[in-house]
Parts: sequence; structure tokens; C-alpha cells
Amino acid sequence: MDTLNLDSRRELFVDHHLIDHLDNTHLKLHEPVSGGVALAIDKPWEGPANFGMSVIAIGDRMLMYYRGWPANDARDENGVGCVAESLDGGASWTKPGLNRVTRPDWPDNNIIATDDGEPRFAFPCAPWVDSRPGVPDDERIKMIQSEPLSGEKHTAMRDPEGPKRLIFWASADGFTFRKLDPQPQMVSDLRNCFDGGNTLFWSEAEQQYVLYYRFWDLDSGATSADVARLGGRGYRSMARTTSADLMTWTPSAPMTYGDTPREQFYVNNTQPYFRAPHLYLAPAARFMEGRQAITEKQAAALGMKTIGSHVYYKDCSDGVLLTSRAGSTVYDRTFMETFIRPGLGCGHWVSRTNYPVTGILPAGADRIQTFVTRYYMQDTWHIERLLLRTDGFASVSAPWAGGEMVTRPFTFTGKELEINYRTGAPGFVRVEIQDAVGAPIPGHTLDDCPEIIGDEIARIVAWKGGSDVSRLAGRPVRLRLVMKDADLFALCFKRDNHE
Repeated sequence: MDTLNLDSRRELFVDHHLIDHLDNTHLKLHEPVSGGVALAIDKPWEGPANFGMSVIAIGDRMLMYYRGWPANDARDENGVGCVAESLDGGASWTKPGLNRVTRPDWPDNNIIATDDGEPRFAFPCAPWVDSRPGVPDDERIKMIQSEPLSGEKHTAMRDPEGPKRLIFWASADGFTFRKLDPQPQMVSDLRNCFDGGNTLFWSEAEQQYVLYYRFWDLDSGATSADVARLGGRGYRSMARTTSADLMTWTPSAPMTYGDTPREQFYVNNTQPYFRAPHLYLAPAARFMEGRQAITEKQAAALGMKTIGSHVYYKDCSDGVLLTSRAGSTVYDRTFMETFIRPGLGCGHWVSRTNYPVTGILPAGADRIQTFVTRYYMQDTWHIERLLLRTDGFASVSAPWAGGEMVTRPFTFTGKELEINYRTGAPGFVRVEIQDAVGAPIPGHTLDDCPEIIGDEIARIVAWKGGSDVSRLAGRPVRLRLVMKDADLFALCFKRDNHE
């Protein structure tokens, strides 16, 4: 078995990467809880066809970007790009009166881009923070939009055939954007490319830019019956491409999903997790095409809106957790189950709702936050804030009867082992360090480790002789964790006490 090199990286138990075997324990997916409505529609340029795009943190501000679109028979339009601002870490949001668009019926508007202006708003675009060292301050926030090489207009309701390019915009404040000059040369000829969620970031782990974007995957291993059911289009899927300098890009590689059943993914939201930047988390929108959950009568009672011939209650959707790792073209589907559930009430069970918004951000010392759109094509459309324990996407979970987990062999750099865990009142966690073949290392056996009881984000594991494990650094070792009524969310080796 290969030996992993953990260095001092934090590992989350969202996949089996670190795990050798589980004995009466299992990987458990945890659902976020509601933090309330973050943003609702109350402006004339907003409407039931609004759509959440991204949430970013820049300095002491957070900015939320979304599409505003009343969709009043505007079949070939995209709506407008809007921004909201939070100065309290995401707990409350305001819509700044920017007035960059001058219309007497749209006073004090928060619009940053329009369908026919500069920048032209093209759905979907998710502004992002370019964290590459040396990026000028006035280019720190970037935005991308797609443009067909044919010169046709790419809209939310019409996707022209043929290759498309990405147009890049930059901003210092997140409100005013200018077109980059020179423009990066990012062109794709994949079918339906750039339609439905494009996420771009500077990867600290890969030391390059990484872009994930949607396309129609016809080479998916689908049966002829599957292709017929999908109208010959294949699956909504994602491709990945990279760039060292933002200007030139590698050939796009379709993402794969292991041996799991294929599903439709509308937006991917792939980003490095800020506490473990080698690990890419993707709270993706799973689209269940043709799976109708509510009746025509219930849809009428909701006041469901239509755009042309498009009806928005004959499908349903939710949020799932895909994960990948730096440099990989595989999405790990450890959990096929729902991560963000639709919820109670018919309004949650319509098409293109419950779509996660790009962005997973801190919400204090022990919580993280993300956002999701609710009630699509309804006058009650809104974006909901979701809260989760820090690192708390998934865990190695042990029942009351107890169980254990043993890791693969690995090397590490650091002085102390830190774990993010919780137990019930009768529960505990105990940790043993073994050599590469599974023999307990004297001084770090189970008998040397007192029961760890409680609920902590950053607990330093100590044995009878103390917590210092630096003499084992660089040596192939394993961890054996014996647990009872407990969850282990993450672990890492700390270089010093001040990390």
C-alpha cells in the first residue's frame, strides 16, 4: 500500500482518501441548518426568475452576486447582475444604491451589469476573488461571461451552437468592473459549454488557475435508453481546464464520477475549502429532469410563473456534495444522498430551485456558511443562509456500541495531532499511533491515550507522555482511532502551538 504524505495538511473525512478500513464505523454526511433568509426580492428589477451566483469575502466585507430578472416575457434576455453587501460576516445583507444604471423606475438600484451594457451581464457568471500573489488590487475581484464565436447572443433561454469564449472582467471594489486587456484566450468547443455554472479560482495547492464549467456530456457511458430518455443530449456535466497565467489554457478534460450512477448537475460550485485548500468541495445542484413532485393544482396555488413555453414545476432538484482533489479530473461521490434538502412545502419541490450558491465561508470560530436559492419562479424567491459546523460536512461516525477506524500509512510534518470531533456523554475517542505495518508505537498506544470526551473544533491529542509527536515526523505511521458514540470530522498535524 502506498504511503501518503500528509505534511501538515488538514484532512476532512468527505472521502476514503485517508482510510484503510472501518470496523463498525461509517462515513456520515451531515446536513447544514438554516441561518434564515439572507436576501429576498423587493425591487422592480428583481423577480421570480432571480438566480443566486456567488458569495465572496473581500477585506471586512462580503458580497453576494445574483441575477435579477422579473422575466416578463423577456425570452431572450438574461436579466441584470446585482450585488448585495454584508458588513457583519454574512448575518445580514443590504442592497447598495449604486445607480450605475439610470432608469426612473429603478431608483437606487444595486445593478452592476445589464443585458446590453458594459459590462454585459451574461447568465451565469459568478464573480470570484483572485488570490494569486501579485495580482493588482484593481484586478483582485474578477468575473467571467461567455460569448459565442459566431457572434450570436448567449442567453439564459438560448444557447447558440458552436464554440464559445470567456470574456474576463476585473474590479477593485466588486461594484465597478472593467474588461481585462489583454483578454485571456479561453475557448471551448464542448457542446453547451459555459451554460449553467462556471467556477474559477487560483489554486494554492496546484499553483495555477483552475476552471470548472458545464457542458453536455455525450460520452458518458450511457445506454441507448438513457440517451433516448435524455433527448439525445447526454448529461449535464462538468469539464476542467487550467492555466498558469490566466492567458493560455490547457485542453479541457471532462470530469468523471467513478462507478456511481450518472446524474444531471446544473451548477457545480467547485472551490478549494479554505481550511484545506488541496481539497475541492462542490455543493452541486442535482437536477431531476421529469421527476414531478407536485400537482398542477398545487403549482397554480403557488402562483408559478412561466417563461414562454417553459414550465417550472415538472422537475425537482436538491444539493449534493461532490468532492475532488488538487490535480484530479474525478469527482468523488462518497455520498449519493442529499446534502441540501428541498424542505417542507410545495414551493421547494419545483424546477431549478434549491440550487447552492458558489462560496463556502467562515461564520465565526466554529461555524461555516454557504447559501442556497429557494422558491424559483415564485414571488417568494429568496436566498437562504445555511450554517454548518467548521469542517462538518461529513465524519467518521461510531455508534453507542463502539467501533474503530484505521488510516492508510502516511508521513507527516508537525509536533502535535489536532482533531475536530464530538462525542455523546457516554462516548469517547482514543487514538493510537502505529508503525506502517500496524504495530502500536510505545508511548502512543491506546492504553497510553486517555478517553477524549466533549465537542471541540481543535483538540490536541495527548498521551500519558504528552502531546509531542515530532520524533515520529517523516516516518511512515498509521492512526487507529477507537470511538464510541462519536464523530471525527477532521485531523491535522500542527507544526507549532501558534498555527
